[in-house]
Order: sequence, then structure tokens, then C-alpha cells
Amino acid sequence: MNYYLSLGSNLGDKRRHLARALAALEASGVKATRVSAVYRTQPVDFAGQPWFYNLAVEVRSALRPPELLRLAKQIEKGMGRVPSRKAGPRPIDIDILLAGSLVIQTRGLTVPHLRLEKRNFVLAPLAEIAPAAVHPVLGRTIAELRAASADRSSVRRLRPLSRGR
Repeated sequence: MNYYLSLGSNLGDKRRHLARALAALEASGVKATRVSAVYRTQPVDFAGQPWFYNLAVEVRSALRPPELLRLAKQIEKGMGRVPSRKAGPRPIDIDILLAGSLVIQTRGLTVPHLRLEKRNFVLAPLAEIAPAAVHPVLGRTIAELRAASADRSSVRRLRPLSRGR
């Protein structure tokens, strides 16, 4: 199945954390097919914290969405993420944005990701690699959602990750 994921970090060596998380996904059999550049993004829900580095990645995996979520949470924990304030600082955050055209609403997993269409820190990198991907609930492309976004938080494109790190 094709997935789109968002990776974010705002503690420590943010670029290195993103690269390590991507490598951990690939080491677990989740194949990255497209990776956006890194974006420096302003915190949205909890302003009193360091700015983030975010990227979006398209992956292929035989894992079902709940299994991919479990893997993401294992990687986060292995990289030092501990439960803390919702939307608070973290070395790594891995979110499932889209899972093909599936719509999932369970206690532990919501796909498409909640408020994806209202978050420039997600829309900008996702629009870079998947502008024509369609939000399965809203029926609009990621490029359309990005253009219509009312989010005015700062999002600045940086250089891509070096895949050798």
C-alpha cells in the first residue's frame, strides 16, 4: 500500500533525527519512494517551544495502517520520545497522513490525519511530493488544499536530507 507520512522534530539535531527516523522506517521494510525537502516550521498548537524541521515522505509497505502506526510509535520511542504535553517538544514525530484512499476512524488512528488540510507544516512538504494526491474525505488535491489554506504560520523550505546520513 502507498502511504504519505509526516516526520517532524524540534529537539536536538533535528535534521539528523529526521534522517534516523527515515532510515529506521526503511530498515523495517517501509520503502521510501519520494522524500520532500526539509521545511523549517513555526509551532502551531503550542507556541512556546523550538521551531520544527518537517518533511513528507511517500512510502510503500505491506503493513496495514495500524501496524504502520505501531512501527512509527516504536521508532519514536527508540529515538527518545516520551509522552509529554500534547503538541509539545519532541525529538521525532511520525504521523500517517494518507493511506491510499482509505478513511479510518478508530480510537487510536485517524486517516486522513486530523486537520491535515489546515496545517501548512504538513501541506507544504506534502504538496512538494504529491500535489495531485486527493484527500479522500474532502475530494480535493493536496495542491488545492495548500492554495486554500488559511494557516499563516511560517514555513520555509530548506535543503533536502542527505540520504547517506
